[in-house]
Amino acid sequence: MNIVDQVISAIKSQFEGDASGHDWYHIERVLNVSRYLQSKEGGDLEIIELAALLHDISDHKFNGGILDEGGRVAFDLLVSFGYPENRAELVRYIVDNVSFKGAETDAEMKSLEGKIVQDADRLDAIGAIGVGRTFAYGGHKGQPMYDPKLKPKLHDSFEEYATSQGTTVNHFYEKLLLLATRLNTPTACEMGKRRHQLMVDFLDSFLSEWHFNPENEL
Repeated sequence: MNIVDQVISAIKSQFEGDASGHDWYHIERVLNVSRYLQSKEGGDLEIIELAALLHDISDHKFNGGILDEGGRVAFDLLVSFGYPENRAELVRYIVDNVSFKGAETDAEMKSLEGKIVQDADRLDAIGAIGVGRTFAYGGHKGQPMYDPKLKPKLHDSFEEYATSQGTTVNHFYEKLLLLATRLNTPTACEMGKRRHQLMVDFLDSFLSEWHFNPENEL
């Protein structure tokens, strides 16, 4: 069994049945889109596959708020399978830096492999799937769907973003609508255009229905 199959066997059950939008199917989509981006943009396919599989392995949203745990867990798992430490370090770097860190915070991602996995993860956060995942996660956290009195906030640190409490709709303005301009590769940028527009159209319809005006229904 190769290392990719070993990792799938080790982690799949951890994510099956998740109802927050971070389930096994999310990881599988990120893996498949990463493979497609690699076919267009290049990079080390094995490192990309492993980082895609492990990018959520110990996410701060689910591990009690530990912000930099995922890379260590990914590294330890790979090394336990006899994977070379120097290559496991490449995966650790991607896992530790893949996440969005706030609207006013720069996210480091130096490797092409990391940029590809980050793009695949961000593409899965926008568009129709992104809308569904956002409301699933908002329900999981017990967030209000929308409250006109609570305005979006552009966070200037990862800690502030990670601990913020808001509404599901605000999350679109605080993160999701920003992602299309923060994709790294030309292929992902092209893919992101349609997905971004779908979210814009959805929010226009959502807010129109929320602030009901009979003239808008005709």
